[in-house]
Amino acid sequence: MSTNGNGHKHKHNNGHEHSEHLIDLRDLVKVYRTPAGDFPALRGINLKVGRGEFVSVVGKSGSGKTTLINMITGIDRPTSGEIVIANAPVHSLNEDQIAQWRGRNLGVVFQFFQLLPTLSVIENVMIPMDLCNTYPLRERRGRAMHLLELVDIAENANKLPSEISGGQQQRAAIARALANDPPIVCADEPTGNLDSVTADAIFDLFADLVSNGKTLLMVTHDEDLADRAQRKIVVSDGNIIAGETV
Repeated sequence: MSTNGNGHKHKHNNGHEHSEHLIDLRDLVKVYRTPAGDFPALRGINLKVGRGEFVSVVGKSGSGKTTLINMITGIDRPTSGEIVIANAPVHSLNEDQIAQWRGRNLGVVFQFFQLLPTLSVIENVMIPMDLCNTYPLRERRGRAMHLLELVDIAENANKLPSEISGGQQQRAAIARALANDPPIVCADEPTGNLDSVTADAIFDLFADLVSNGKTLLMVTHDEDLADRAQRKIVVSDGNIIAGETV
């Protein structure tokens, strides 16, 4: 990272500011055009997240929290503003560049696991490595197995997703999110489909990842879990109303 010793920003020669933060959202606006008129989902969000932070994002339905996460993961594009992640100006990348960038920098975990049903658990974990060509072919299965051991479901490696429990499927989805060793993991309601004991176990797994240097953003409805993160961001009506500053 090209910050000098006292943490100040350097200008890139393309005019973009270098950020000492891993995630830096600047004046982020997202307006959805609908037949009924314009709907502002985000109204000028500014947010900085440092390396190795565990941040929870809460807010009512329609508050903009999922839109916010979708901006960070590049799933959705801003109407205006800047998204700088690991010093990449994500807002100015094209679709092909975003797909490559996302594959290497972000792991995404969803509420409904989204494992491919016809592939075994270990094959699901290998997919990101295949898509981004991040590890030599002969190393991919071994790495996937290592990740399944990390999330404690190695014994289910050759089963289909339908043959294991929801909690185990979510563990498999977390292993898949880690496949390319991304610096950031984004989880959108990762415990929303799980019982409280399993949800606790998934939270503990996230906390372990953070203690090993990952940066984790978790959108959740579960206030108890949200309060256990290092920092809680509250989104309301397209604005961050609490937790903006580090």
